[in-house]
Amino acid sequence: MTRRSALGLLCGATGVTVGCGYHTGGKADLVPKSIQTIHIPAFQSLTTRYRLVDLLPQQIEREFIVKSRFRIENNPDAADGIINGVVNSANILPTVFDPGSGKATNVQVVVFAGYRFLERATGRLLFDRPNLLFRQNYSISVNPHQFFDEVSPALDRVARDVSRDLVSSVLESF
Repeated sequence: MTRRSALGLLCGATGVTVGCGYHTGGKADLVPKSIQTIHIPAFQSLTTRYRLVDLLPQQIEREFIVKSRFRIENNPDAADGIINGVVNSANILPTVFDPGSGKATNVQVVVFAGYRFLERATGRLLFDRPNLLFRQNYSISVNPHQFFDEVSPALDRVARDVSRDLVSSVLESF
């Protein structure tokens, strides 16, 4: 391949890439320009795992601050957009058992959560994901002297996963 044809191929590929709507992840910003501030109230909970109700808004706010142009507004009446969420279910299920003792050695946290993004002024639904599945696995010791409760750290990881999914979904409109 000649130098001229290689340069032509490179220019053509660049033109196709730019022309096809390609963009860097987290930079598409497909939310209407009228939305500058977002309010994220406590998530509704349909489960007894209330820790997620507190963790999720905090993690989502953090993710928006780090990855977007939006400001977080504590007053819902002053916000341009509102993200409402719900924890539909949160279960802790043993997945692997020790054959000798019959005790669980691996556990999975399974959370179903949903969220909606609304334009406050008009009530227009901008984004809706009603029931998403998130999972985290962790190991536990069968020896009671080495036992460490991993539920809280696993729920922290789930909250981070939910917040990353929500923010990237809103920004990229997936």
